[in-house]
Amino acid sequence: MPDAITHASTSPEPGPSILAEARVDGAALRTRHVDRLKHDVSAVTLLQGGSPHDLGKRICEAAVPRRSPSTPVLLKPNLCGFDSIKDPRKTGGDDGVRGRTTDPEFTRGVIHCLKERGHQTITVAEGCGHSHKHWLELMDLNGYAAMTRAEGVRLVAMDDDGVFDTQGDRPGQPLAITGIAGTRVPTLLLPRILAEHLDRGLFISLPKLKTHRYSVISVGIKNMQGTVMLSDGSPAYKQKWRMHRELNAYIKQRKAKEPEDRKLYVDSLRVFAERMVDVLEISAPDVVLAEGAPAMGGDGFQVLQPSAEHVAIGGTNPVLVDRIAAEFLGLWNHPRLAAELLGHRTSPLIESAARRFQLDLRAPAVTGDGADLLKQPRPAHFKAMAPFAIHQAAPATAPATAPAPVTSASVPELPSTPLPAPAPPAPPAPASPAPSSTAAGATGAAPPGKPTAHAAPLGSDTLTLDGRGDEPAWARAAVAAWDTDFTGSATGIRTTARFLWSPDALHVLFELSRSGLFTDRAQPVDAERQKLYTEDCVEIFLTPDPASPRRYVEVEIGPFGHFLDLSVDLDARKYVTTWSSGLRRATTQRPAAHQATIEASLTAPEITRALRAGARLPMGLFRMEGRSPRHYLAWSPPRGSKPNFHVPAAFGALVLDPPVP
Repeated sequence: MPDAITHASTSPEPGPSILAEARVDGAALRTRHVDRLKHDVSAVTLLQGGSPHDLGKRICEAAVPRRSPSTPVLLKPNLCGFDSIKDPRKTGGDDGVRGRTTDPEFTRGVIHCLKERGHQTITVAEGCGHSHKHWLELMDLNGYAAMTRAEGVRLVAMDDDGVFDTQGDRPGQPLAITGIAGTRVPTLLLPRILAEHLDRGLFISLPKLKTHRYSVISVGIKNMQGTVMLSDGSPAYKQKWRMHRELNAYIKQRKAKEPEDRKLYVDSLRVFAERMVDVLEISAPDVVLAEGAPAMGGDGFQVLQPSAEHVAIGGTNPVLVDRIAAEFLGLWNHPRLAAELLGHRTSPLIESAARRFQLDLRAPAVTGDGADLLKQPRPAHFKAMAPFAIHQAAPATAPATAPAPVTSASVPELPSTPLPAPAPPAPPAPASPAPSSTAAGATGAAPPGKPTAHAAPLGSDTLTLDGRGDEPAWARAAVAAWDTDFTGSATGIRTTARFLWSPDALHVLFELSRSGLFTDRAQPVDAERQKLYTEDCVEIFLTPDPASPRRYVEVEIGPFGHFLDLSVDLDARKYVTTWSSGLRRATTQRPAAHQATIEASLTAPEITRALRAGARLPMGLFRMEGRSPRHYLAWSPPRGSKPNFHVPAAFGALVLDPPVP
């Protein structure tokens, strides 16, 4: 019967253990998973809107079947499908990772959902094929090390890297699998932690919703590549390439500038698809929750085209989730794709899985507040490894029954168009002198659905301002995250803010990614830094009296602790730089990871008088980043033609949550 809360299919009652003496009963796993996937036709949930954290929490609540709180949970995000680690200072703010992998705040939202259900044993795990040192660097860069530390959950690599396979309970230890000699992956090994959760836990896949230059899309089925270890070589975790080894002949041909052999390319993709479905048979996740905040078109690595909407897609059948994901990305039943891939109208991984599990994919059930997004043809942006690309605002629909395959020569190639870097905007309006009343209030009309941040009560907890943000109280504070610029366009340069409040101070924790640390460090940090906004900094605009929305305070803080604070009265055209916010702050920097943390408390009487439970204070959050190009980032974008942040009508709100009884 379906789960009464989520309407998702529930798992069968646990049978005999599939683990015995460091071996896994692959035949039993295949029987269990094939039977489940053949009969699971539960609806896929598509949600839209909100922050990555909100989407993660909501899709978990909607799609994850309830289990006993004592059930251990394994979360497998996509942490390894990135381009390469880059210096944001040289790439316009691109660190090579963000936008390609699962947002840590989405995973945090899932964790919060599970904790509310009583789950205490939660592990985040991925397998990358990198050295242990590189793993640690990557987890610091992508924010997962900080997130899991704050949430008190484990973060491990499913790798035999000499550490995770030998220390502690050896989560990365490769285990032999019996009963798979007749599959296309006879040398497959299972990481111990995955085998244990397949045996007696809950396994949740958290892929990034994106296109992929080889597999067309990378969602539930492709996300299983991170679990692959093969006994063909040592170490086993570095053998993932063998899953698509037939592609090597095509790559060699292309490097030699020989005429392209498209059949060779497609044949390799078909073999890869069958192998990935074999992996799915053996270690199918109980549920897939895909993060699309935003979803990414392009090639998944170097060419990125973010979706206009922020969405999450979830369900208990990975094949159906991938089917809906393909439609959202505009790559389901696509005639141009069929022309290029010799008849395949979507990802061959989806088609192979549908055949294997005898699933009818013509019209799967979809629920959720984002389901209407599929009522009209979706835009498609896909750049393949083979020499073709698809860029269409609204792909043509096609009948469910595919016509005979056509050759690639019959359809002209569309140009591959990478996303251009945003042009540097004009400098922001200075704090003084005051802008005109028109510039301050009339331009940049506030967008609908302005964001709300929440400040949690500090209560009996204490804070030590050391720029680390690792006190338990911060883990209770909700995350306000943004990567949009002043026009509302996504930049991929992510900033998060958390708030706590007490009767004597408003506390804020900023975490900056892709930070180039563009700061004149010769300037003192113990005196106000005029024109700090010309360097890297964050800004808080806070309105203590909502009845006077055009009178607010402004606090600017740089990643090394430089600061400027002032009070603003737009109607009187007054910018009072002698005003003090009573600022206390501390900062830390991680230049190698391009990250910085700013921890601060604001203690001015004008602010503390406004701190009462339930108060709703207008607020703007901003960040200036980089030298060239210069980025003007806004949590609640004013959407003007120039980066003027003094637009109170565009402010969001900070809500002071009451203490929990």
